[in-house]
Amino acid sequence: MVEKGISYAELLAALEEFNLPQRASLRQIRERHRQLVRRYHPDCGQGEDPERIMRINAAYGILNDYIGQYQFDFSRQAFYDRYPEERLREQFYGENLWHGK
Repeated sequence: MVEKGISYAELLAALEEFNLPQRASLRQIRERHRQLVRRYHPDCGQGEDPERIMRINAAYGILNDYIGQYQFDFSRQAFYDRYPEERLREQFYGENLWHGK
């Protein structure tokens, strides 16, 4: 649970505000925030919407807090689950699979 005590409905609403799927990377969240702020910020002059920019920033705060609580797994097993070809490379690197033929 996030320190600020958000609900799952609030988390989904934040994703909806950003028009993101339930599986999104940190890079996607940051890029979408940048795009939305550029579009709706009063200093940009195009599509100025102060209420929308407040909702965007609130949604970003919720997503950022949620992500900040996430614990990443840097174990060998998690690495190989993500990059299975590396397990094979490590296992067979330097092996002569064809016995010199």
